[in-house]
Amino acid sequence: MTKKKDIHVVPHTSGWATRKEGSSRAGSIHSTQKEAQQKARQQAIRERVEVVTHGKNGKIRDSDSYGNDPFPPKDKKH
Repeated sequence: MTKKKDIHVVPHTSGWATRKEGSSRAGSIHSTQKEAQQKARQQAIRERVEVVTHGKNGKIRDSDSYGNDPFPPKDKKH
């Protein structure tokens, strides 16, 4: 079974880009981070992976899982 690749929202020379983990090329380029996050979310839902959002400095700001999360938040009640 292959490991699914998360989608990263990263700074780009033309604004913001979505990029699959391990890829050197951008999947899509957007003028705002919000647009890139929306595109990444749509793709993550389809592929059941995680969206990892980076800040302008390149450091990870946030991540959201849209698949089978092996470590769900402890504050969720079932």
